Amino acid sequence: MKYNTDKAQKLLSEYLEACQRLKELSQLDFLGFSSDPHKVASAKYHLIIAIEAATDLCNHIIAGNSLRVPEDYADTFRIMGENGLIPKDFTITLEKMAKFRNRLVHRYWGVDTEFLYSILCDNLGDLDRFLVEMRAGLKGSS
Repeated sequence: MKYNTDKAQKLLSEYLEACQRLKELSQLDFLGFSSDPHKVASAKYHLIIAIEAATDLCNHIIAGNSLRVPEDYADTFRIMGENGLIPKDFTITLEKMAKFRNRLVHRYWGVDTEFLYSILCDNLGDLDRFLVEMRAGLKGSS
């Protein structure tokens, strides 16, 4: 797989920083999280940054290797799965993540705080897994 190492490192750095902030927020109890609108907004923001960095990295690889053009954010992950760069069973999780990003961006006020907190507590492992899968894919293709 072709990709620009500097571009990939920049995107991974943004991704890692957002993930670190999300992990810090996940350490709060629900009351400590939900009672502070700045923490809730921070979680939303860092989820958007992490998901966009993930899709940007995938789009960089897709474009650099002349793979089919994604129809939307979720399709970006589907293409990666179709080409063996991410396990196909994991692309379903990533597609849901991309759809959640769209919900955050386009209906920011409609995201339930309890649901957001459950993502922080139960789903950050998906972000870790994406990183592991991408690093393996990039390392294996260099």
